[in-house]
Amino acid sequence: MRGSVWSLFLVICCISLSQAGRDFYKILGVSKSASLHEIKKAYRKNAKELHPDKNRDDPSADAKFKDLGAAYEVLSDEEKRKKYDRCGEECVTKDESGGFGMDPFSSFFGDFGFGFHSGGRTEREVAKGGDVVMNLEATLEELYVGNFVELVRNKPVARPASGTRKCNCRQEMVTRQLGPGRFQMTQQQVCDDCPNVKLVNEERTLEFEIEVGMVEGQEYRFIGEGEPHIDGEPGDLIVKIKQAPHPRFERKGDDLYTNVTLSLQDALVGFELDILHLDGHKVHITRDKPIWPGARIRKKDEGMRNYSNNNVMGTLYITFDVQFPKEGFSDEQKQALKDILQQQSVSKVYNGLRYQQ
Repeated sequence: MRGSVWSLFLVICCISLSQAGRDFYKILGVSKSASLHEIKKAYRKNAKELHPDKNRDDPSADAKFKDLGAAYEVLSDEEKRKKYDRCGEECVTKDESGGFGMDPFSSFFGDFGFGFHSGGRTEREVAKGGDVVMNLEATLEELYVGNFVELVRNKPVARPASGTRKCNCRQEMVTRQLGPGRFQMTQQQVCDDCPNVKLVNEERTLEFEIEVGMVEGQEYRFIGEGEPHIDGEPGDLIVKIKQAPHPRFERKGDDLYTNVTLSLQDALVGFELDILHLDGHKVHITRDKPIWPGARIRKKDEGMRNYSNNNVMGTLYITFDVQFPKEGFSDEQKQALKDILQQQSVSKVYNGLRYQQ
């Protein structure tokens, strides 16, 4: 009796596992509590590594890449993700072809390949449409923590049309006999007959990741998303990072610079304050002795994250300004200040641009 129950239990487990389908969280390498930002970042990273063009020696490359696309489509859609979390892959709606309908790789990287080059994409020279350069303004906050933005691209796309057209036109040498032993060589244009096409404007949504640590002028290329070419390939869409000015911080490389204005009282007796950083955490600063105008404090590892290695941080430099009272002092107050400060008058004249005090 016990053996029968155990066998039935194993059968039920096997059926449950088969209905559950693929583990999309495991495929993407994220936890079940992962945010949409984390899911998108994981997909983009894995798509670069697992693309079949980069893994020609792996017979399972196509299957892995399809699994990755299916996982991203489900987990990046709030409704599909809820269904998947409730009862697995079988509960997720599929399209008529039996597969998932969207092309996430194309929306991230363009139509024809990755956003980087290892040389030419083809063995022969092909006519190519013009590249389109777009400046994308990114805030310091986005460059510090990263962000995904959607780009809506309206681009002309070639579609079949009635009739034919002259195409692949080229100059060829033609020899003509003028008489006995006399020949004339002339150059003339020769064209092929191709199906006619028309350019139709189509709207396309691309996803772009503002990666942590990106710098001003850094470029990313969406292959095939530029201007079309009737007889060749479309150009590329080049997204160029433009860093927006920030009201509190200035960036130089991986370092950040900011200024803090203190009252004269705080500058003399000491102070305690918090500086709100780009990701919302607070940088705490305390000082229990006087500080002078122009003095600078360094906070290590509180600058920008390095683009190549996000674990490496720059330095935050804090320069202090002192706000002096605008009102004058009475004779009694002046004497009290002198008694407290116990300083002699200093009237040294020097070349401040060349020599430091």
